[in-house]
Amino acid sequence: MSQNPGPTRRQRAERTSQLRQRGFTWDQIAQVWMADYPDSTPRRAYRWAHNLTHEEVADRWNEIDPGEPTMAKGRIYQFEVWPTGGRRPTPYNLEIMARIYQTSAHALLTDNEYDLYSATARAQIKEDDPLRGKQPLTVDQVMEISDRLDIPLHMIQLGSRGDDDQTKRRDFSKSLVLAAIGVTSVSRPAAVDGSTAANLMTITGAQRRLEATTPSRELAQAAVAHVDMAKRTLARTGQSPFADEVCAAVSEAAGFAAWLHADMHDTGTARTYYRLAIDAAVKADHDLLAAYMIGSLASFEIEGEDSHVGLALLADARRRLGDHPPPIANAWLSSIEALGHAAAHAPSSASAALHEAEQAVQASERASVPPWPWVFPFDQPKLAGYRALVMVRLGRHQEAVSAFAESLATAQPAIKQRAVLMTEIATARCIAREYDEALHLAEEALKVGVAHRSERVIQRARRFRRDYTGPLTSHVRAFDDRLRATLL
Repeated sequence: MSQNPGPTRRQRAERTSQLRQRGFTWDQIAQVWMADYPDSTPRRAYRWAHNLTHEEVADRWNEIDPGEPTMAKGRIYQFEVWPTGGRRPTPYNLEIMARIYQTSAHALLTDNEYDLYSATARAQIKEDDPLRGKQPLTVDQVMEISDRLDIPLHMIQLGSRGDDDQTKRRDFSKSLVLAAIGVTSVSRPAAVDGSTAANLMTITGAQRRLEATTPSRELAQAAVAHVDMAKRTLARTGQSPFADEVCAAVSEAAGFAAWLHADMHDTGTARTYYRLAIDAAVKADHDLLAAYMIGSLASFEIEGEDSHVGLALLADARRRLGDHPPPIANAWLSSIEALGHAAAHAPSSASAALHEAEQAVQASERASVPPWPWVFPFDQPKLAGYRALVMVRLGRHQEAVSAFAESLATAQPAIKQRAVLMTEIATARCIAREYDEALHLAEEALKVGVAHRSERVIQRARRFRRDYTGPLTSHVRAFDDRLRATLL
């Protein structure tokens, strides 16, 4: 069975850099890759973590063991694809790979792969395992932790929804749950150490990946439980040197909880978690993170049609960044600022902010990896998306449609965000008096909002209808019926 070709080398480099900056170990980075590519073997995931090619692994192998016969890249590939093909690595082979990947031989095997070796070989593989003697989590312990955190089993990689087949669990499942609690016994919390913040961020990242296709109401309870756990962990840090890192992890978790409640159109709770995220970032003495969370709250307020509050928050975010902010931060904040000025009916200020964002994007494109908390670059397509939103608010439908086309030409946003954009395009079509097309787009967006129970999308559809000034046709009356059905 052929394996997924996996990420490009640039993608591997970016992720490794981001995760290493956040304190992840090589083992944790490999576990992240195994979570994203469940069909990959641990040997492949560790190579991705170190961003090595098969040939580079073979070269390092030959430096460690220069004897004959020399190792070739094809053999490394065979070791990776086993047991569905290829060749089974011997305990000695695993030992050499473990030295290259800075892990243990046992970590390079799944439980099922380990069981395929003879008792003698298993003893050799276990002999120098740094995890030897530590009690693994049992299935009952995992389920107890799931209950305590209110995290469904399918969210911690124990299977698909409704699937409690214990034979399908992976090493990643145990490590993720262990990271969530930070304990070897579920009844006694362990001391905070250098891996605590990274483990908390791993959980937030896993929840964030689920958000794109999962109703926010299904995630919110677990996200709130995670914030509460992170806050309790922070309370245990005391004067620990890791307190700032854990504070940053609390901020990230709270920011995600705020986003979920914003999608649920629970504005009061969303603001509460945004304030918590900002406060935690300030306590972490992380100006860039604080500016990011303040900018997120500003975007939330502007979207809620309170542009003056949003612009004031953006000014605060800029003050925290000083005179020389990272280009990506300047690009993002300027784009939100342009949206705020457009909502306040200040076209000149909006154009100036877009121009500043354009210059910042050009500067940020020269940076290989965006600084945390940004995960992805803020590039020209993303800027085009903001430009489109600005033009909709300024009533310039032709420029809006053109910018939307540029934004969507290279990448499609997640389905809920795509539905939000559809309501914006629908508004642009209304300005152009293309009423049938506008209603069709708004209807499609509403379907997504209902299917994913996104109050944010549904509210956008209601806003479209409120601002609609076209003829009252049967199409409009049908749309009104669908809107009323969302209230029942």
